[in-house]
Amino acid sequence: MAPPSDSAPGMSDSARGVLARLAELSQDLSDEQGGALWRLAQRSRQLDANVVRLPPDVRIAEHIEPDLDVLLYAIDGGGLLHVDGVEQDVTAGSVVWLPRGSRRALRAGPDGLVQLSVHRRRPGLAIRTTGGEPACLLDRVCPECGRLATEPDARFCARCGESLPDGGV
Repeated sequence: MAPPSDSAPGMSDSARGVLARLAELSQDLSDEQGGALWRLAQRSRQLDANVVRLPPDVRIAEHIEPDLDVLLYAIDGGGLLHVDGVEQDVTAGSVVWLPRGSRRALRAGPDGLVQLSVHRRRPGLAIRTTGGEPACLLDRVCPECGRLATEPDARFCARCGESLPDGGV
């Protein structure tokens, strides 16, 4: 008798189990490289998850995420987190909850920061004006080589020349 399946409906066997080894994802990067190291990509998922490396002193500008709670896990390095006017150190091993509607900003420390972020899968895109920087830097991550563009208005990757998602703006 076969054991019961523990996969979600519509999820293939190849999508179950270990998806990544977090400790191995950033081993071959220089201190200046950053960007998405891994993304949860299964089509039938209910969650979004990303492993992102912020190079030393790179900032995610203050913003408000109106729709989603976000859970961050600091894998390596550290930084300084601002949530609703309160400043906190984030170190490797820190687990951070960022409730929807909170005002937040993050700056990587001198060793950079590798973080896992997990949240409910985003609802369909909607056009709205919130002002300021985007809540996520994924529009500045090169889809070809994974480099994070440090310039907020970058349109092309400085390493490989690939167009950034949505033109980088």
